[in-house]
Amino acid sequence: MQKKSTLNKNYLAAATLLFLTEVFIAIYIKDKFIRPYVGDFLVVIFIYCFLKSFWNAAPIKAGIYVLVFSFAVEIGQYFGLVKLLGLGHSELARTVIGTGFDRGGLAYILGILVILVFEKYILRKQLSER
Repeated sequence: MQKKSTLNKNYLAAATLLFLTEVFIAIYIKDKFIRPYVGDFLVVIFIYCFLKSFWNAAPIKAGIYVLVFSFAVEIGQYFGLVKLLGLGHSELARTVIGTGFDRGGLAYILGILVILVFEKYILRKQLSER
């Protein structure tokens, strides 16, 4: 019998805070570092936390799923997914899906590495001290 998913309020709170941060960056930051790199770094952590809000997967498994999804979005950006979907007129679609392809994906990888290190060393330590 499969265990039912339960809501993890801590991950949901973190996801909410990260989402609001991403919205702030999207609306108010128009530079060439924070918006593209810090935004990409934070978005994978946001997606990870959102996913973990509803799915009690092992951190590495959730991290891999988030990375695969993130790279799929990048590939979509490369092929002009927003335009292909006929959403080029939508600022929301251009912001959420993105229009700028980034070859490296380094920000995504770093974001997942940071969250996995956090999970392994910080959260595990906190849980063992309880």
